[in-house]
Amino acid sequence: MVSVFEHPAGGYKKIFETCEELAEPLPSTVTGRIPSFLKGSLLRLGPGLFEVGEEPFYHLFDGQAIIHKFDFKNGQVTYFRKYLRTDAYVRAITEKRIVITEFGTCAYPDPCKNIFSRFFSYFKGVEVTDNCLVNVYPVGEDFYAVTETNYLTKVNPDTLETLKKVDMCNYVNINGVTAHPHIEKDGTVYNIGNCMGKGAALAYNIVKIPPTQKDKTDPIERSKVVVQFPSAERFKPSYVHSFGMTENYFVFVETPVKINLLKFLSSWSIRGSNYMDCFESNESQGTLFHIAKKDPGEYIDIKFKGAAIGLFHHINAYEDQGYIVFDLCAWKGFEFVYNYLWLANLRANWDEVKKAAMMAPQPEVRRYVIPLDIHKEEQGKNLISLPYTTATAVMHADGTIWLEPEVLFSGPRQAFEFPQINYKMIGGKNYTYAYALGLNHFIPDRICKLNVRTKETWVWQEPDSYPSEPLFVQNPEGVDEDDGVLLTIVAAPGSQRPAYLLILNAKDLSEVARAEVECDIPVTFHGMYKP
Repeated sequence: MVSVFEHPAGGYKKIFETCEELAEPLPSTVTGRIPSFLKGSLLRLGPGLFEVGEEPFYHLFDGQAIIHKFDFKNGQVTYFRKYLRTDAYVRAITEKRIVITEFGTCAYPDPCKNIFSRFFSYFKGVEVTDNCLVNVYPVGEDFYAVTETNYLTKVNPDTLETLKKVDMCNYVNINGVTAHPHIEKDGTVYNIGNCMGKGAALAYNIVKIPPTQKDKTDPIERSKVVVQFPSAERFKPSYVHSFGMTENYFVFVETPVKINLLKFLSSWSIRGSNYMDCFESNESQGTLFHIAKKDPGEYIDIKFKGAAIGLFHHINAYEDQGYIVFDLCAWKGFEFVYNYLWLANLRANWDEVKKAAMMAPQPEVRRYVIPLDIHKEEQGKNLISLPYTTATAVMHADGTIWLEPEVLFSGPRQAFEFPQINYKMIGGKNYTYAYALGLNHFIPDRICKLNVRTKETWVWQEPDSYPSEPLFVQNPEGVDEDDGVLLTIVAAPGSQRPAYLLILNAKDLSEVARAEVECDIPVTFHGMYKP
């Protein structure tokens, strides 16, 4: 599942370049046959504006959000995109400068203001960004573009118009929520974020948003906290990007990558810092694994611990014979992987890109297993008796249970990332297949499939082609877990038509069809297929 290509021509630099929005949908040139069950649209989010006038954005997660849409109709495909009209975007365009501080780019005070108005604007506190460039998901009958702050952006999935800005702080005790909720069959949404817990200590809350209401009121207004996880450090919550959910449990992995809240609140206005400046690693904590019952929500106070990892994406989690099995896209060690995602690094020449990735944490797909039934007398022996995994859990004298993973895939500087599964069929259940974007020294250059039971792998890859996260769409007539297709947007900068939507058979990653468009498409992170 490792890349067979080098990228000395540096075509990947193109996916980090500004693009213009479209006035109307563009036609595409289709080769192959679009499956008849594809009748909806593929929606994806990412950065589109990488500088405002002369002022550059510095980090991969700073560029202003643009929403992309591929529509499927009668075997034809059209492409459309529009910038989200967030406060961050509208104010930047109006004032021709960066106005709101982004993840790795600081906004400086308005040079036109005098010293007094600048002084008083310090006391307005932090203006948190609403640049929702990470994902889009449904809540009830609505669709929201999201990032990891307290702001969501409601969008019209047909016209891509921005409808309104929603502040989750108005409804629940939360500082922000992740861009990776879990959504149940009935439309119930679960998410996690850090919050102020009891006695001014930090904690993490799981928030539940109910499905569409009978009285047609906004489900977000009925959000509530269902369970709280404690924080290992009082003033420093771990960075949380996603979480696991089985039929009856939540899984929360507390990594050593911390947000220094005091620094976040103080240095911000004084020194012109940004979000990235507020991260630090706790080099001695290791990784803490937490579980909680889902309904009714109840934290299970047992300390599960493991070696230090960085974590962004859970693949899947399920219960089996008294155990919780959860699979992760892990990065070894305590260093923050986002330190390697500065645009200057990603736009460097191939040799430089490779050199930087040599220093970075190493990616690995890992399976961990947590025993639910624990007896104090079983100290020192492996508590896992599932026949199919080598993952272990051993109780130490102090009552903590040490977890060692089973490695499902490992290749040097070859990450299996942005994972996807047949979520509707096997989300939260025992499963066989995971799909992912393959990163080659952080550059996306292939689509991967992994059999998590046998470790068999498949790859789709073409030279000078840079795909995005593959989304699985089930064939409605299919019965197998992998009966369906994968949808991915591929940038092919050297080509006559520099980008295309690629449709792969999920069984063997063979090409079913592609729809080429005559414009560049920059990097996208996450998205959804809307039937």
